[in-house]
Amino acid sequence: MAFITANWNPLGEAFYRKTELYEMCWNLRDGLRDSLVAAAPYGGPIALLREPLRRSPSSRPQLEIYSASGVGIASFPLVVDSSCRRSKQEVVQTQVLEAKVFHSPYGTGVAIVTGSSRFTLATNIDDLKLRRLPEVPGLQGKPSCWVVLTQDRQTKVLLSNGLDLYIVDNTSCTAVVPPGLSPQAGSVVHMSVSFSYKYLALFTDSGHLWTGTSNLFTCLSVCLPVCLCIYQPLYLSLCLTRCRRPKSQQPSVVLMWDRLLLVAGVCNDTIQFPLEDPCVLIGELDGVRIISSTNQELLQEVPLVCQDIFKIASMAPGALLLEAHREYEKLSQKADEYLREIKEQSMLGEAVKQCVEAAGHEYDTNTQKSLMRAASFGKCFLTDFSPDQFVSTCRELRVLNSVRESSVGLPLTHAQFKQMTVQVLIDRLVYRQFYPLAIEICRYLKIPDYQGVSRVLKHWASCKVQQKDLSDEAIARAVCVKVGDSPGVSYSDIAARAYECGRTELAIKLLDFEARSGEQVPLLLKMKRSQLALSKAVESGDTDLVYTVVSYLKNEMNRGDFFMTLRNQPVALSLYRQFCKLQEQETLKDLYNQDDDHQELANYYVTASYKEKRLESRLSLLQSAVDEYNKAKNEFAAKATEDEMRLLRFQRKLDDEKGAGLLGLSLQVGTGVVLVLKSLAEKEEWEELEKFSKSKKSPIGYLAFVEVCMKCNNKYEAKKYVSKVTPEQKVKAHLAVSDLEGAADAAIERRNEAEMGAVLSRCSASDRLVIDRLNRARAGAAKK
Repeated sequence: MAFITANWNPLGEAFYRKTELYEMCWNLRDGLRDSLVAAAPYGGPIALLREPLRRSPSSRPQLEIYSASGVGIASFPLVVDSSCRRSKQEVVQTQVLEAKVFHSPYGTGVAIVTGSSRFTLATNIDDLKLRRLPEVPGLQGKPSCWVVLTQDRQTKVLLSNGLDLYIVDNTSCTAVVPPGLSPQAGSVVHMSVSFSYKYLALFTDSGHLWTGTSNLFTCLSVCLPVCLCIYQPLYLSLCLTRCRRPKSQQPSVVLMWDRLLLVAGVCNDTIQFPLEDPCVLIGELDGVRIISSTNQELLQEVPLVCQDIFKIASMAPGALLLEAHREYEKLSQKADEYLREIKEQSMLGEAVKQCVEAAGHEYDTNTQKSLMRAASFGKCFLTDFSPDQFVSTCRELRVLNSVRESSVGLPLTHAQFKQMTVQVLIDRLVYRQFYPLAIEICRYLKIPDYQGVSRVLKHWASCKVQQKDLSDEAIARAVCVKVGDSPGVSYSDIAARAYECGRTELAIKLLDFEARSGEQVPLLLKMKRSQLALSKAVESGDTDLVYTVVSYLKNEMNRGDFFMTLRNQPVALSLYRQFCKLQEQETLKDLYNQDDDHQELANYYVTASYKEKRLESRLSLLQSAVDEYNKAKNEFAAKATEDEMRLLRFQRKLDDEKGAGLLGLSLQVGTGVVLVLKSLAEKEEWEELEKFSKSKKSPIGYLAFVEVCMKCNNKYEAKKYVSKVTPEQKVKAHLAVSDLEGAADAAIERRNEAEMGAVLSRCSASDRLVIDRLNRARAGAAKK
């Protein structure tokens, strides 16, 4: 335990340690002195711009991206984003003096101060909407120092201008005074905000260091100047370690000079670390990364559980369990003594938890193994201890150790890993193209396929189709072998990516592996492979999909090409004909004409004829049907159609002569109803006749009922059906039963001259009243 605590440095009641993460793999001849360096949090990559001030204005600087271990990832010329220039005219007209990147609830943001001393910011660079903040009174040029604060989903800028401090938000600029900082402290020349934006540190030109909450309501400490602080630091960073001890929630401040790193706490104590090379400090969730040209270290507060276990002469349960396991490995009886001591305090379960928790905070794998073995040893003596924390920590440590390797370069702590989540870790590995490692982690952590392996394979395949040195056949075969039938991976998505890269033939080959036709067809249509899309739709057996393709083809092609395409697909043609029968009759006719299908065209004319109300139009269509049947050499159909035409003409003749209402009825129906009426009337089965009239609507009308009753001299029964006769036949029905008044009323109501004349012809001299009514009606009709 002594060697573990050798690099611990006390600061008040806490201890701080520096853990070496990597010996950097890059080869920087001049170090970091003349370079601009930035790094992403959570062990993210490093961006390096070498000697930006020594370059000529015409040269384009090269931006280099490295992993956290210094392995080169990418290098490309730095290009100014023109979208930013289009967003605000001020950015074009004035120079950008300084910019800062920050994290907001909306994403990664950026804030700039321009040559006109105005602040502009965007809270999400993926949806760039620049917002100009109010003017700061008295500000000329850029401020001496400034930071961006995000509080309660609001983004503000805190800046120093001489002796004054201002907070600028969307609507106002307000002067503020930090509590506890006297005016004699001078002007603020450095400021830094914690990773969580909860705490703030201010450094003045007189060497005072103020630490408090970022809302400037609470002062945590004011460190008086010492001889070292008369020189301004090169870098100021807040270090907040999230441990379980309440006092560890207080921040410490890391200050860096050219050859010195200083850690100042709220207790006015300091820790000093000498520096050999220029360094860059990167704030993290639970510490500060120190990057130099040769190595990278993590400065953080020693977690309380680690202090309890590894402190010299510690009697914490975890420390005793660790000693018990060491003695057990030596086959010493002292192991039993340590275990008894822990059991007497009923702290064995707590001891196991401490060892497991401490293992998560340790970076050294040997220390991790010692702690986890001790926890496993203690767990054997517990009967009701849940192994979940032990198992999950083992799995997570194996994952962390694999990504911490120099070849991968992700120096995540356990706290950062839990905050970042495994999904984000998988995303980082995928974007770095560590596909085998990402897949193994997904399988090891038993992540569901659609969130893990399938997502990795989909990204791998999307990158694979962009390789220009491989043939389409080789790429398609490789994707099929690797992806197979993995759930959640859509070959159509991969094919769409290939099409976007200009590899249409590769996209078509990939679509052959797609099992869902509904995913194949839309992309084929997008690629203008309409005939292939139609074939796939037909093979799927999905009529809706076929209709979709046919509708697309109809809109994209001229009519002739469209019909020729359908002729090559009988199933599609048949479905389209069914559609046309219901929706587009004229198109159906054109289809038959295009194919010279005289039989179907004749059938079309016959069907269309029955939708016509005028006899002349119906006969014309039937004549066209006869012509087409003759062309199709269907003599029987032609003869039957001619017979139908003769029947229609004969029915019209009967209607004109007797008003029988037979037009349009089939010969069998009309003849059958008349025979039934005659049979019932001759047998004088009047009740059955009445039931027959009510059973369903008469296809020949009700005038026939009146006439058949009168032929059998039964006026009483005949009158029952007069009211059911249609208005056109009312006069004939009333005359049939010798009801002159009813006939006159019906004729006058219809104002029909011929019907009034027919009633007058049946009147005798005794029917003077009826005659007068009819004459007046005729005279009135003549005047109009």
